[in-house]
Amino acid sequence: MKHFFIPLILFLLLITEGVALEVLPSGIALGNALIVPHWVFICLIFVAVLYDKENTYYSVLYALVFGLLIDVVYTGVLGVYMFSYAVIIYVIHGVKKVLHTHIYVIILLGIIGLLLVETMISTIFSVVGISDMVWYEYTIYRLLPTVLANIIFLLVVYPFLQKWFPKWSTEELK
Repeated sequence: MKHFFIPLILFLLLITEGVALEVLPSGIALGNALIVPHWVFICLIFVAVLYDKENTYYSVLYALVFGLLIDVVYTGVLGVYMFSYAVIIYVIHGVKKVLHTHIYVIILLGIIGLLLVETMISTIFSVVGISDMVWYEYTIYRLLPTVLANIIFLLVVYPFLQKWFPKWSTEELK
């Protein structure tokens, strides 16, 4: 029964991403800044680092499935989030094999992962012709606020996921 909790958490995060910025007070919104919640991606980082073992790739599978769901629900182009999430989570899964799993590593992987996934998504949207934002403006008004907001989310959910995911991972092996 425990193996249904992670997809359920990811699905709830997928739903709440769409209304996340609407429920914030208007004073918190940063003028011209465009914040994109990547809560599913943050949770996938936790799955890759805390839940997956060296020979399991649940995080990559979840990245493919939930990336496709994000594409279907929130974007008009299929495969952008699916591809981006899966590739970056696969890289994070590989990197975590050489790093210890504590909060500083998870924050570092979160920052690097968010920078890579946001840049990859923006590059794909630019190539396809959906977005034409200049890189300087993109960095100042979207990339940095998005990374900062998502790292705050990572710090908020860290105590809970850090407790649950390793426990669920060891229960799966029994």
